[in-house]
Amino acid sequence: MRFKIVAKLRDFKKYDVWKLSHELTLEVYVQTETFPDKEKFQIVSQMQRAAYSVPSNFSEGCGRKSDKEFSRFIQICLGSAHELEYFFILSKDLNYISEDDFNSLSEKVNIIKRKLYTLNTKL
Repeated sequence: MRFKIVAKLRDFKKYDVWKLSHELTLEVYVQTETFPDKEKFQIVSQMQRAAYSVPSNFSEGCGRKSDKEFSRFIQICLGSAHELEYFFILSKDLNYISEDDFNSLSEKVNIIKRKLYTLNTKL
């Protein structure tokens, strides 16, 4: 007798929230290139990790079998997005990014947060 294993397959690349968070991660890497060398292992490292944590945890969550497990990874993504938002504030206040860049980055991370929250409420 053969048993079929039925799992919910999610392709993370098809989700807008993954695409947006990946694009924001790339933008964070570009922005942090201009930060002072003294911040390389401080803000730069932390900001980059918070940025790539969103799409990487989302990707991992898509590979989980249940909605409950997927939801847990979305919560991790939300935490990283909040952390990233703080690093944008800190970077602006330290004059590492311009007001315009701050506004653009903040808008993007808040769109991502809303999409994550909306997706999580649908699970």
